[in-house]
Amino acid sequence: MDEIVKKLSEHTSKTPSKWRERVKFRQENKEWLNFSRHIAIKVLEKMDAENITQKELAERMNCSQQYVSKILKGCENLSLETIFKIESALDLVLMPKIVETV
Repeated sequence: MDEIVKKLSEHTSKTPSKWRERVKFRQENKEWLNFSRHIAIKVLEKMDAENITQKELAERMNCSQQYVSKILKGCENLSLETIFKIESALDLVLMPKIVETV
């Protein structure tokens, strides 16, 4: 038994786990995270349909491929500017347009 405990101790991480913080964050931000995932799914579907790579989408949006990757994970708190860039780059409606009446 001591041998098993010793082997397990050797493989224990030196840094404490942050899983509790991540769970709390997901619980506190559940609504906007769901919205972010919804956007990610629509973007992925459009990219698949038109055979667009992350790199190409990044070029169209004038951002990095790494940022596109974050968006596609569905956990990014997107600004209105970013949502607009996605819509423009993919000719896709993610949010209803606000019509100004003057």
